[in-house]
Amino acid sequence: LRAHAVDVNGNQVENPIDIVINVIDMNDNRPEFLHQVWNGTVPEGSKPGTYVMTVTAIDADDPNAQNGMLRYRILSQAPSSPSPNMFTINNETGDIITVAAGLDREKVQQYTLIIQATDMEGNPTYGLSNTATAVITVTDVNDNPPEFTAMTFYGEVPENRVDVIVANLTVTDKDQPHTPAWNAMYRMTGGDPTGRFTILTDPNSNDGLVTVLKPIDFETNRMFILTVAAENQVPLAKGIQHPPQSTATVSITVIDVNESPYFVPNPKLVRQEEGLLAGSMLTTFTAQDPDRYMQQTSLRYSKLSDPANWLKIDPVTGQITTTAVLDRESIYVQNNMYNATFLASDNGIPPMSGTGTLQIYLLDINDNAPQVNPKEATTCETLQPNAINITAVDPDIDPNAGPFAFELPDTPASIKRNWTIVRISGDHAQLSLRIRFLEAGIYDVPIVITDSGNPHASSTSVLKVKVCQCDINGDCTDVDRIVGAGLGTGAIIAILLCIIILLILVLMFVVWMKRRDKERQAKQLLIDPEDDVRDNILKYDEEGGGEEDQDYDLSQLQQPDTVEPDAIKPVGIRRLDERPIHAEPQYPVRSAAPHPGDIGDFINEGLKAADNDPTAPPYDSLLVFDYEGSGSTAGSLSSLNSSSSGGEQDYDYLNDWGPRFKKLADMYGGGDD
Repeated sequence: LRAHAVDVNGNQVENPIDIVINVIDMNDNRPEFLHQVWNGTVPEGSKPGTYVMTVTAIDADDPNAQNGMLRYRILSQAPSSPSPNMFTINNETGDIITVAAGLDREKVQQYTLIIQATDMEGNPTYGLSNTATAVITVTDVNDNPPEFTAMTFYGEVPENRVDVIVANLTVTDKDQPHTPAWNAMYRMTGGDPTGRFTILTDPNSNDGLVTVLKPIDFETNRMFILTVAAENQVPLAKGIQHPPQSTATVSITVIDVNESPYFVPNPKLVRQEEGLLAGSMLTTFTAQDPDRYMQQTSLRYSKLSDPANWLKIDPVTGQITTTAVLDRESIYVQNNMYNATFLASDNGIPPMSGTGTLQIYLLDINDNAPQVNPKEATTCETLQPNAINITAVDPDIDPNAGPFAFELPDTPASIKRNWTIVRISGDHAQLSLRIRFLEAGIYDVPIVITDSGNPHASSTSVLKVKVCQCDINGDCTDVDRIVGAGLGTGAIIAILLCIIILLILVLMFVVWMKRRDKERQAKQLLIDPEDDVRDNILKYDEEGGGEEDQDYDLSQLQQPDTVEPDAIKPVGIRRLDERPIHAEPQYPVRSAAPHPGDIGDFINEGLKAADNDPTAPPYDSLLVFDYEGSGSTAGSLSSLNSSSSGGEQDYDYLNDWGPRFKKLADMYGGGDD
C-alpha cells in the first residue's frame, strides 16, 4: 500500500511511504490427483526395477513451503499374489516400478493399487492427504508354446478326392487368444514326400486342418503316416525353458471306391481307306478297370457318339465293325478325320463308366468324278472375245484330283461344230464359239472332264449356256436378262406384292389421319376443355318446403323478360343495380398511326369518358345475373345505395378499419367535398 501524510488543509507534511503486507500460507488445501484412476501396463516376466507408470497430484498451497510439498506411497495391492509387494513408488516423483519377480499373465492379468499423496512432506500427523487408484495390466508375451492335445490323430479319405479335410489337429496355448503368441502354424516334417497333403489353420479355434491337395489312388497307397509340428507365429520369449514346438503323428487311411474304367490308348487312332464296306471289322477298342481289389464282372461297351452312324461295338469284346460305307467326303469328316466316342461301364456300387475316343483317319481313293462349275453361263451370239471360263471341281484330293482333262463329246455333232474348249490350267478351261454366229437361245453343252487318279475317273457335265444379243460392251440386251441372271419370276412377283402392300399401308395411314382431324374439328369446344363443366353438373333433388321458398314464382327466373320487359317498366320502380337507359357516350378514337407523344392524352380522354359513362359497369359494384322480380322478402343484397342516396349513409366507421381502408374512407367519409 502507498500512504500519504497531509494536514487539515491538504498540504503534504511527509513523503509517501509503501506498506508491504505479506500473506502467510496455511495448509488449507488437500493434494488433488490429476486423474482418479490411472492405467498402466507391464509385460509379464518383467525383471525387478522395470518402469510401469507415473502418477501425479497437485496442491494449491505454496509449493516452496511444507504445505505444498507432497509425498507418495502405496496403501494396498490387489491381488496380493505372488507377493503383496510386487510394486513400489518413488515418494517424490510418483514413478511406479516393479520390485519383485513373478509377473505371470496366465495367473494374474491385472493389479489394482491404492496410491496416497500427503503434503507437509508426508507428515501423517499434520499433513493432508488424498488417494487415487492405479490399475496395472500385465501384457502377454510368448512364454507358452502350443501343445497338441494328443500324440496321434486319425483320419480317412476316399481315393481320388481333393480339397477335403481328413483330420482335425487340436492344440492348447496358455497365451492370450488371437495374438501372434497364441496363433499356431502347422507344418509337415515327414510322411508326405509327394506333397499330397497340406495343413491349414482355423483362425477361430486355432486347430490344424489336414487337407488333401492331390488325388490318392487306393491301389497305390492305402495309408499315410504323417509327422506334423506346431509353433507360434512369433518365437518364444528369452529364458523360457519349454521347447519351441510340439509334434504329433497323423494316421490317414485311404478308402477304396469304385473308379471309372479308362480306355487305353485314349484317343485311339486308326488309319483306314475310305470305301470300307458295311459289316467289315475295323478295330478293337477296350478299356481297363483300375479297381483290382473289387469283385466285379467284365466291362460292358456301348456307343456314345457316332455322327454318321457308321460303326457299332460289341458290348463284351469291344470289337468295332462298320454298319455303312466309310466316305472321306462326308460332311462329318473334318480334315480326313472321323471321331466316334464309346462308353465302358462296370457293375460296381455305384456303377461307373468311362469314355474313349476313336479317331479314324480316312485315306482318299478315287471314288468321285470331277464336275463342271458353274452350271450356267452367258455368251454373245457372235464370234468375239467372250469366252466362258469354267472350273473342274473334284471332292477327292491329290493325287486323285487335278490336273484335269477337258474335251467335248463326239455326239451330237453340233457340239464340236458350234463350240470349242481349251484348257488354260490344271483346273480351268475356256469354252467359246467355233462359228461366227449362233442364234440366241439356251443351249446345253456337254463337257467331258477326266481327273488324274489311277485309275482315272471321268464324267460328262452339262453346262447350260445362254446365247444372247450383246451391245458394244459385250453385255446382253435381251428382255429376259433378269431371269437369266438368277432373278426368277417368283422373286419379281414377290417384289411387286411388297410394293403394293406398302402403298396400301401408306394410303390407310393417310385416310386415318384425315378422319382423326375431322373428329377433332367436330368435337372442338368454344372454351378450353379443362373449363368445360357441362358433364360435371349433377342434379340431386329440389329441397322445397323450407321457410318461404314456396312463395317464389319460379317462372320469373326462367323468363324474366317475358314477365316484365324493360321497355314498359315505370321509371320510378327501376332497380338501382340495373343498367341505366342513357345514350351511349362517345369515346375518343385513336388514329391509325399515332405519334408517340399523344399516348398520354389519348389515355386521359378515354378515362374521362369512362368516368362519365352511366351505362358502364359496375352499377353500384353489383353484377346482374337475372331479374328475380319485385317484392322479394329477402330484400336487397347490397349494403350500399346509389349515389342519389349517398348522403344518408354514415361512412365514418371506415376510419376504424385500418390503413387498408384509408383510401375508401377518404372517398366516402370526407363529407360533401
